[in-house]
Amino acid sequence: MIPRVETTLASPKAPTLRMRWAMDLPSYHRPVLLKEVQDALAVHPKGRYLDATCGQGGHTQAILQGCLPGGHVLSLDLDPQAIADCAQRLEAFRPHFTLVQGSYTRMGEIAADQDFGPADGVLLDLGLSSQQLETSGRGFSFRRDEPLDMRFDPQGPITAADIVNTYQRDDLAKLLRDYGQEPRARAVARARVQERPLTTSAQLARLVSRVARPPRPGLHAATRTFQALRIAVNEELDNVRQGLDQAISLLATDGRLTIISYHSLEDRIAKETLRRESRDCICPPEVPICQCDHKATLKLITRRVVTPTAEERAQNPRSRSARLRVAERLSNQGDINPVKERRSNG
Repeated sequence: MIPRVETTLASPKAPTLRMRWAMDLPSYHRPVLLKEVQDALAVHPKGRYLDATCGQGGHTQAILQGCLPGGHVLSLDLDPQAIADCAQRLEAFRPHFTLVQGSYTRMGEIAADQDFGPADGVLLDLGLSSQQLETSGRGFSFRRDEPLDMRFDPQGPITAADIVNTYQRDDLAKLLRDYGQEPRARAVARARVQERPLTTSAQLARLVSRVARPPRPGLHAATRTFQALRIAVNEELDNVRQGLDQAISLLATDGRLTIISYHSLEDRIAKETLRRESRDCICPPEVPICQCDHKATLKLITRRVVTPTAEERAQNPRSRSARLRVAERLSNQGDINPVKERRSNG
């Protein structure tokens, strides 16, 4: 049985609820692109929404406010501390809120177990939460001296220390290039091997600072290295692909898929998936006649990526890299006529 915590809001005594919701926000980190997410999901009363990466529950809370009194939100997170924080924050919201510890790669299974779906909207807010950076004690931040762990799920099979202390130099360098886009990957990998064992985030950050340069002014030299290790430990890129496919299958007709990514690797996967699923034909350009029988499942809502406003970036510098993409589910039959003869531009 999948562990769950149920929570939600009773009857919406509007003034009291709005006041309580507004009073709660200052004690938590404000979620990134909050208004943009609410608009993108087109939240409405009686809607059913899935927040696949709830973190501290900021987006979930805003969605609940928009979909009550008749709506319901299913929220997931792999991190047990996030689940505990979210449950505490949203204790007032009953019975319109279901919270489950689990990966968004299993959202289809979890939704079926909870008798939830189809969804009017699915949100994937990828990347780290502020709680994981600041208080998890798992070595996500290069500014803290913590065990070199980096697992979202503390029960996961491999830690960042395992990778740093057991991978061969060439394998480490490839990981840094592929997942961190680190131009001095070989130098960093060589220094790591020479300095083994490394057991804390501060040790690793000091080592990388000696051989690498910051990605840009104002960022730490270890930014790319920590990103690469975190992605590898948690298999993030493969998980994003699986999560997007499952999210699309869970959406009701006209339901919205909303994705927030924080680095180019995630955003590229999101962009390519949405573009592919918004086309009837995905054959290679050189194939003149369609042979794939692919049917479009999505309509793009955002043709260009949405980014935080200057005001939000000033208030929350961590939002600076956020990128939002949105698409809408077509009917199961497909709302676009099949393309059998390819256009000249592919």
